[in-house]
Amino acid sequence: MKRMGLRLIALNRILGLLIHCWLFLLESKASLFTLKDDSENSSSSSSSIALVPALFVMGDSSVDCGTNNYLPTFARANHLPYGRDFDTHQPTGRFSNGRIPVDFLALRLGIPFVPSYLGQTGNVKDMIHGVNYASAAAGIILSTGSELGQHISFTQQIQQFTDTFQQFILTMGENAATTLIANSVFYISIGINDYIHYYLLNVSNVDNLYLPWTFNQLLASSLSQEIKNLYNINVRKIVVSGLAPIGCAPNYLWQYGSVNGECVEQINDMAIEFNFLMRYKIDKLAMELPGANIIFCDVFEGSMDILKNHELYGFNITTEACCGVGKYNGWIMCLSAEMACNNASNHIWWDQFHPTDAVNSILADNIWNGRHTKMCHPMNLEDMVNQKPK
Repeated sequence: MKRMGLRLIALNRILGLLIHCWLFLLESKASLFTLKDDSENSSSSSSSIALVPALFVMGDSSVDCGTNNYLPTFARANHLPYGRDFDTHQPTGRFSNGRIPVDFLALRLGIPFVPSYLGQTGNVKDMIHGVNYASAAAGIILSTGSELGQHISFTQQIQQFTDTFQQFILTMGENAATTLIANSVFYISIGINDYIHYYLLNVSNVDNLYLPWTFNQLLASSLSQEIKNLYNINVRKIVVSGLAPIGCAPNYLWQYGSVNGECVEQINDMAIEFNFLMRYKIDKLAMELPGANIIFCDVFEGSMDILKNHELYGFNITTEACCGVGKYNGWIMCLSAEMACNNASNHIWWDQFHPTDAVNSILADNIWNGRHTKMCHPMNLEDMVNQKPK
């Protein structure tokens, strides 16, 4: 009986061990499938090799990926048809039918799409590949866009990044955090709303206080100072996106009574002047700030190339927005799916101010390596991230 008892105990132990091994194999197999699924999902949104640790984004609706979803504001794109051609076919807060430029650039950099600052949990693991602080209606001037409701101004976005940086320091240590920041790319797209929602609206009688050239100098100097502030917290790789030709946007074609879709030159002239000033300021900063790697990408030039050569790019509707109401669909912003055209891929403009996913893809290609036309100075983003340390 004693021997039989010992045998039963031994058999139970063997059976228990076999069950344990079986469960382990099942868990391992499940883990393999999970890793495979994660890998497949990742490969659909990023390449296998990350060229930089992270991508941090600051700016306005041209690069907002969902910040304003969490704010009381009219400047929101969290409803269809926004996002209908995005990877998930759902609205995300991006002011586009699909991806925005920084989404395409994230793919090039080999990292996932970065979350909006207000849309992530606050854990460092959720921010390790970058954060998007951009907020629709934001401008360089603090009060820009305030008539639309709450937004996160450019200065406030820099403060949010500072908070993120402090979290990195507390989690991974100061040396690791500063190294991560120094090797990451910072993409800035700001300034267009300072015209749309401030100067052109003549807020506080501003056009009597500043001529366009003087206003441009104010904006360029302010943005230049904010770039210095970023440099002082160890930011070294910066892409500054210039202003687009908003004088060609459907809203201004409607407002200024364009007869045959001619762009409003006096508005475009202000964008050209600002871009000229910012390029000069960035050249100056490159000489003043040791180790800084700052490039300026002239979105105006890239956009005008698309407009002038639209047939070569596959666009046959150049003045009318895909979604909107009124002449050129420029009167009211895109509010419902019924207001949108069936096919956005042959349109340059998605709504009254924002380009389509197809245009964003072309501009991102130009920022990356000048594939269609040279936009960036003194180098492209690909050259910046592939530079060997001196």
